[in-house]
Amino acid sequence: MTVHGQRALAGNGVALVRELELATRIQRALERLYRLDPIVDLEGFVIGAEEGEREALFVRESSDGALELALRLPSLSDGADVDVICQIIEGVSHFVYVSHRAATRKPSTQLELELQAEVDKYVVLLASMDAPDEGKSAHLRRRLYEGASYVHDESSEEGRRYRLASASAMRFTRRLERELVASARYGELQRELRRFWWMSQEEKLRAHSAER
Repeated sequence: MTVHGQRALAGNGVALVRELELATRIQRALERLYRLDPIVDLEGFVIGAEEGEREALFVRESSDGALELALRLPSLSDGADVDVICQIIEGVSHFVYVSHRAATRKPSTQLELELQAEVDKYVVLLASMDAPDEGKSAHLRRRLYEGASYVHDESSEEGRRYRLASASAMRFTRRLERELVASARYGELQRELRRFWWMSQEEKLRAHSAER
């Protein structure tokens, strides 16, 4: 599958100025961190969420083999709400992951997308802090994962997937926190995150206990 010639599904040109500015900054930051060649700017693929709708990435393969994407983002109109910011990070993470996996002809699963996005939320928010340390990391990690609430019931397929992604990301980031953040070994932290991005689903799920 190729991402050349992508076009948004139901794109309506909504002028989400603040949301697009934040999403673009996050895209560039993730591409720098993971050393990814830019594939496409997400700006032309963003549509606004209606009231009550959450972030979502819509994916479809067209008849000519092109990958069609649309990224629905919520509004920041209610202020810098952490949940809205996390949704935007998650949506951008999905967009970057899918477009790059498609460009390199690597498969991806819904669980991979969710697990990577859970890690990316921690990464982006930790990087936004002044002088991040073990204590700040632990507070962020607990807020993201232990304090998470879920839209889908835990007995549903979606509910099980989101909970598994969150629990796996919590264990992985806790290992990074103890081994690297606590000692301010940020160069090694970036390398470990880079390595994680390219892992398969099975490798990602085992990464919390992997030997470095």
